[in-house]
Amino acid sequence: MNDSLIIQLALRMSMVVTIAFLLTRVKPFRRLLYNTASVRERLILTVVFSAIAIFGTISAVEIQGALANSRVIGAVMAGLLGGPLMGAGAGFISGLHRWYLGGFTGFACGLSTFTEGLVAGLIHKICRDKKIGWETAFLTGIITESMQMLIILLVARPFPAALNLVKAISVPMIAVNSLGIAIFMMIVRNAQEEEERIGAVQAQKVLSIANKTLQHLRQGLNRESAQNVAEVIKQSVNVEAVAITDDQKILAHVGGGSDHHLPGQFIMTRATRWVLEHGTIMVAANKDEIQCSHPRCTLRSAVIIPLFSGEKKAGALKLYQAKENSVSSLDLEFAKGLGLLFSTQLELAELEAQGKLLKEAQLKALQAQINPHFLFNSLNTIVSFSRHDPEKTRELLIHLGDFFRKTLSRNQDFITIAEELERIDAYLAIEQARNGARLQVLRDIDPGLLEVAVPALILQPLVENCVKHGILPKPRGGAVFIKVARDGDRAVITVEDNGVGMDAAGSKKSKDVLFSGKGAGIGLKNVDQRLKTIYGQENGLKITSGKGVGTRFEIAVPIHYNVRAVV
Repeated sequence: MNDSLIIQLALRMSMVVTIAFLLTRVKPFRRLLYNTASVRERLILTVVFSAIAIFGTISAVEIQGALANSRVIGAVMAGLLGGPLMGAGAGFISGLHRWYLGGFTGFACGLSTFTEGLVAGLIHKICRDKKIGWETAFLTGIITESMQMLIILLVARPFPAALNLVKAISVPMIAVNSLGIAIFMMIVRNAQEEEERIGAVQAQKVLSIANKTLQHLRQGLNRESAQNVAEVIKQSVNVEAVAITDDQKILAHVGGGSDHHLPGQFIMTRATRWVLEHGTIMVAANKDEIQCSHPRCTLRSAVIIPLFSGEKKAGALKLYQAKENSVSSLDLEFAKGLGLLFSTQLELAELEAQGKLLKEAQLKALQAQINPHFLFNSLNTIVSFSRHDPEKTRELLIHLGDFFRKTLSRNQDFITIAEELERIDAYLAIEQARNGARLQVLRDIDPGLLEVAVPALILQPLVENCVKHGILPKPRGGAVFIKVARDGDRAVITVEDNGVGMDAAGSKKSKDVLFSGKGAGIGLKNVDQRLKTIYGQENGLKITSGKGVGTRFEIAVPIHYNVRAVV
C-alpha cells in the first residue's frame, strides 16, 4: 500500500511542481523573491498559494476515510517565500477548505495546514535576508508534515482510526511532500539565479562598451568619436543598426539604413526629434512610430536615448531592430544604462575641455573615488530590478546619474551643505538598494546650517569610507550617522559608523593608516589637505577609530566665511 501511495502522491506532487515553474514566470512572483511585491500583489499571491494547496487537497488519494495529499506544499511555500502573514493566510484558506470537506480528520487537517504555513513563515523571518535553499525547504517539509501527523493524533477522533491512518500515510506524505517543497524551492532559486546571471552579463557588457568608448568620448561628441562609438556598440550588441546624433544632425549611423541615414544630414526621424525636444527615452515599436521619411527604410523598431552633458541636451543614441516590437524590457534597461554612462563621459569631456576643475591632481583623486566595483555593482543591482520593478530601476538610474553628475561637476569650488548632502543621498540610495537592511543611514541635520558654504566634495569620501571599510565588512552590517550641528560660529559636521573600526592607538595612528592608501587612501588625504589649505593647519580632518566600535570623522567650518577670498 505504501509503495502505491508514494507513486500516486508523487504524480500529484509533480503537477504542483509544474505550477511552481509557471509561477516563476509571473512578475509579481518575481518581485516577491526580491521582497519588493506590493501589498496588493502579496494578497494575490496568498490566494494563488491557497489555490495550489487546495489543488493538493482536491487531487488527494482517499485512504481510510481521510485524504493523503500534497496540500502542505502550497501553504509551506507561501510561508518560506512570503513570511508569516502569507504562510498563515494561505494555510488558513486552504485549511478552511479542508475542514469544509469533512471527515473525521477534517478539523485536524485544517488546523495543521494553518500551523504549517505559519511555521514556514516564521522560518522565513528567522532566515531574514538569507536565501532559503532547497536543504532548508526539505527540512521544513519534514518538520511541518511531522507536525501534521502529531496534530491528527492529538485532535482527530476516534483515536484508533487516527493512529491507523498516521501509520499508513506518515512516511509517504512526509517523504514525497518534503521532496516536493525542496524541488519547488530549487525551481524558484534557479529562476532567480538565472535572472541575476542575465543582469550580470548585461552589466558587464555595458562596462565593456564604456571602457572601449571612453577614449573616443573624451574628445567630445563629434563625427569621428560618434563613428567609433557606434562601431563598438554594433560589434558588441545584437542590433540591426546604431546611430548617434548631436542636437541637430546625424553624426554616425552603422548597420541597416546607412544608405540614407548619412552623417552630416539633419535628423530624419520624427521620433529622434521628439526625444531631443523632451529629453526622455522613447521606444518605437514599428516603422510608423520611427517615422523615417525614406520610403525604403528597413528599420522597424528602436529605442532612442537622449544624451546629456550636464543639464544640456547633447544628442541621442539610437539602437534599431529589423523587426517590429523587438525592444524588450531588458533591452530598454540596457540602453538606459548605456545612455547614462555616455552622458557622464560627455560631461567629463566637456569639463576637461573647459578647464573648470579645481586642480588636475584633485580630479584624479576624485576619479579614484569612483570605484569600478561600485559602478559594476550599481549597474548589476539596477539590472536585477529592471525585470520586476521598472519604477525602482528608474529611481536608481536617476540616483546613479545624479551621483556621477554631481561628483564630476566642478563648476564651483564651494557649494552649500545642502548640495553636498544631495550628492551623498544619491550615493547612499544606490548602496542601500544593493545592500538592503545591512546598511542603515541616520541623519541629524540642523536646518539652519544647510546654506553654509563648504568646499565641494568634502563629505562624500568620508561617507564612502564608512560604508566600504566600516559597515560592509561587518557580517550584519550597521549604520552611518551624519550630523550637522552648530558650535558657536562654526558648523561641525560629523560622519560616523558603527562598523568594524581599527585597532589604532590614538587618532594620529588612525590617520596614518587611512592616509596610507590601505583605507580610503587619497580621498581622505585630499579632504584633510584641502581643509588645512582653506581654514588653516589646525582645522584638518579629525579621525577617531576603535576596533569593533567604528570610525568617526569630524570637520568644522566657519558659518560665515569669505568664499571669494579663496576662489
